[in-house]
Amino acid sequence: MLYRHGDVLVQRVETLPPVLPRAGTTLARGEVTGHSHRFQDPSSVQLFQAGLATYVRVLSDSAELIHEEHATITLPRGDYRVWMQREYSPQAIRRVID
Repeated sequence: MLYRHGDVLVQRVETLPPVLPRAGTTLARGEVTGHSHRFQDPSSVQLFQAGLATYVRVLSDSAELIHEEHATITLPRGDYRVWMQREYSPQAIRRVID
């Protein structure tokens, strides 16, 4: 299952790779607006880092991913990989800026 929350993509995964715990519940901050993609209830999730990849484990029955400009997404219990959408230009492949 793949979820899109603005420029943030979230995909369900069967297992987590070797990861390190990451603090907080914010997946991404908008460079232009300062808004953030974050989980409403900090106790419902745990974030992890594996190299440049971010992973989320939903600990509760569900967790709500919120942002000031996007509809709330409810993720059921499980493990997810998170990444930022990219765009192509002749000069470079770059992250989409929210």
